[in-house]
Amino acid sequence: MVNTKNVARLALGVALAAGLVACSDNSQQQAQEAADKAAAAAKQAAEDAKALTEKAADATQKAAEDAKQAAAEAGEAVQQAADATQGAMDQAKEAAGNAVDATKDAAATTTDAVKAAGHEVKEGAKEVGHDVAETAKKAKEAAESAADKH
Repeated sequence: MVNTKNVARLALGVALAAGLVACSDNSQQQAQEAADKAAAAAKQAAEDAKALTEKAADATQKAAEDAKQAAAEAGEAVQQAADATQGAMDQAKEAAGNAVDATKDAAATTTDAVKAAGHEVKEGAKEVGHDVAETAKKAKEAAESAADKH
C-alpha cells in the first residue's frame, strides 16, 4: 500500500535536489566566465608588454647599427653617434621600465578583477541560496498542505 505522505515527501526531496543542482551549475558557469575574462585580460596585458619590449629592443639595435656605420664614415660623427646611441639606450631603458610597469599594473588589475569576480560569485551564490531556501520552504509547505488534504 502506497502512503501518499511518503510520496509527497519523496517528490519534495527530488524537487529540492534538482533545484540545488541547477543553482550550483549556474554559479560554476558564472565563476568560469569571470575567470576566463580575467585570464584573457592578463594574457592581453602580457602580449602588449612583450610587444613594447620587442619594439624597444629593435630601436636599441637599430641605434647601435647606426652608430657603427657613422663611426666608420667619420671621426667626428663617431662622437655624435655615441651620444645618439646613449640617448636611444636611455629611451629603450625607459620603455622597458614602462613595459614592466604596465605588466605590473595589468597583473594588479587582473587580481582586482578576479577578486571582484569572486565577490560577485559569492554574492550570487548567497542570493541563489536564499532563493533555494525560500523555494524549498514553499515546496515543503505545499507538500504538507497536499499531504494534509489526503
